[in-house]
Amino acid sequence: MNWTKLAESRIEEAIANGEFRDLPGQGQPLDLAEYFAQPATERAGTALLKNANVIPPEVQLLKEIARLEQAILNAGSAENLERPAEGAGAASPRTSAFFHRSSPDHRRDFIEKLRGQLQEKRVTLAMAMERRRRRDPRAVE
Repeated sequence: MNWTKLAESRIEEAIANGEFRDLPGQGQPLDLAEYFAQPATERAGTALLKNANVIPPEVQLLKEIARLEQAILNAGSAENLERPAEGAGAASPRTSAFFHRSSPDHRRDFIEKLRGQLQEKRVTLAMAMERRRRRDPRAVE
């Protein structure tokens, strides 16, 4: 089977059915600067990962660090325990209930545990960034 003819016939059919009307960015030029800034050998892999919503490990670590920082703020502030927090890293109702009936020592231990996790994530991020810098000095500026 000729794949080119099959693809063209499916595209023509979709156009006839109006499936390409009102697409986001219709009529706007594509910004390909980021795409062409990468080495040609990495473009296909990067595009594949991006389309699959896979994020680099360093970005995942940054998100986890932000979540832990917010959790420490929420856990350490009595007023945050009185009203529910919102967003990433917010204390869950279960965590808030724990703090309401726990002693200051339990709260302090919990915060120290979070701080330990935060420190581990920061060290892991620093190591990952150093490995990336050594592989490609242009990658980390």
